[in-house]
Amino acid sequence: MGQSMQRDPITRRKVLAATAAATAVAATASAPSLGAEPKGCLIGPSPHAKGPLVFMNYDQIELDAAYDQSAYAPLGFQITARRASNSAETRRRLGPPRRESYGPTEIEKLDIFRTTRPNAPILIFVHGGAWLNGSASEYHFAAENFVAAGAHYIALDFIAAEAAKGDIRVMADQVKRAILWVSKNAASFGGDANRIYLSGQSSGAHLSGVALVTDWTKDFGAPPDIIKAALLLSGMYEMKPVRLSARSSYVKFDNAMEESMSTQRHIARLRAPITVVYGTNETPEFQRQSRDFAAAVKTARKQVELIVVPNHNHYELQETLANPYGWCGRAALAMMRLKAA
Repeated sequence: MGQSMQRDPITRRKVLAATAAATAVAATASAPSLGAEPKGCLIGPSPHAKGPLVFMNYDQIELDAAYDQSAYAPLGFQITARRASNSAETRRRLGPPRRESYGPTEIEKLDIFRTTRPNAPILIFVHGGAWLNGSASEYHFAAENFVAAGAHYIALDFIAAEAAKGDIRVMADQVKRAILWVSKNAASFGGDANRIYLSGQSSGAHLSGVALVTDWTKDFGAPPDIIKAALLLSGMYEMKPVRLSARSSYVKFDNAMEESMSTQRHIARLRAPITVVYGTNETPEFQRQSRDFAAAVKTARKQVELIVVPNHNHYELQETLANPYGWCGRAALAMMRLKAA
């Protein structure tokens, strides 16, 4: 997801103040795109004197705001609280997930919600959190949709950027090793290792994108098509503008990290069909990143679908995973060739 939502609680006064101040929205330069152009957001960076351009038509204030969801989704605190309570309700209905270790450190664990269907497909979900926070347990809310439709749902835990000393490559490596663990151990929970699907949201979509352009045979001795297809929500796929933003205060980018973590630069290694999704109330950069990535994949003659969801912000979009008739829930079931229960 975007910038950390674990701050002081939002209040009505803060929302009103943000709304009153938000009369300017950062502009984006035109770029190759698939689908509809963004309609703009109701909330954005506060009015200010335009400074020197840092990236495209953004000055530093605008670029920082374009990578900070709080500038565009002021009720994000309420939505993330609802996500947690919905996850608790899912655990009440389904029971606690099976929790397994995929690596040697304490954080390297994953949660498995099992379906009753034998040899079932598997959906692995990689959570967001600006690379700073988030946990598997916060994303249990989506499990019931997939379990009911006949798929196992697995949510990953992995290290945060600060614990990794600012090196998001460590995060990406853990996600890859979790996918490898699922492939090797699928039979132990009734899963089909030949039907592993991947989904991620925001920084989790970024980490999923990196996994999708991994040389699995060279790096892990795994099948090159270990991931059969992927659904990427509200992601980032080119790290140059991210490096120029305020996120560089905790992600310690260098040239090598920028290169290896920019999925869009390695599309030649992409094997799986992908679906890219964003909402029209997201920040302008999260919209542009999704459009440009989908356009680049299409130009490379790889299989891609772009879904533009009207009137959804960064946090509202992920909630649709839990609904078989919601934008992302429907797309995920279609990707796995499953029908709503």
